[in-house]
Amino acid sequence: MTKTSSKARDIALLAIMVAIIEVCKLTLAGLANIELTSFLIIMFTLHFGKKTFWIIPSFIVIEILIFGFELMWVLAYCYVWPILYLLTLVFSKIKGAFSMAMVSGFYGLLFGFLCSFPYLFVTSALNPTAGLKSAIAFWIAGIPFDIVHGVANFIIMLVLYTPVSRVLERVKNT
Repeated sequence: MTKTSSKARDIALLAIMVAIIEVCKLTLAGLANIELTSFLIIMFTLHFGKKTFWIIPSFIVIEILIFGFELMWVLAYCYVWPILYLLTLVFSKIKGAFSMAMVSGFYGLLFGFLCSFPYLFVTSALNPTAGLKSAIAFWIAGIPFDIVHGVANFIIMLVLYTPVSRVLERVKNT
């Protein structure tokens, strides 16, 4: 395979990964905090490594095009998904359904906390005394959703890890 055709294959593969994430996200949009985005970013990172990083900005741009620009979630998405990518790289040596289910579940539990940071900084810029209160209120109000998110992430990873790993290994090797 030539270098040009290899790059074209990589670009096409990344575009397909972004499309899969977006279709899954939109399909499950009616279920609060039950999503495949975390699962797919973890799985793509485990199987395609550093190439996966480039799907994150593409995913965020598509989300903005579909849902519009809202400062708080856009800021959060700009760091929460790269954090998951980096977390996966750190734990990539301990592959296995249960290990990755623990990582994914823990990340789901932390998701609301991580998303509260824009409220801390943006609200502080508008009203210096309200930033921390706003961030804490956002996080506490979302704890029931974070619990659902964490449990769902854990179960999804446990159930889908092995069959999806097999498929991604075949894709990677072709």
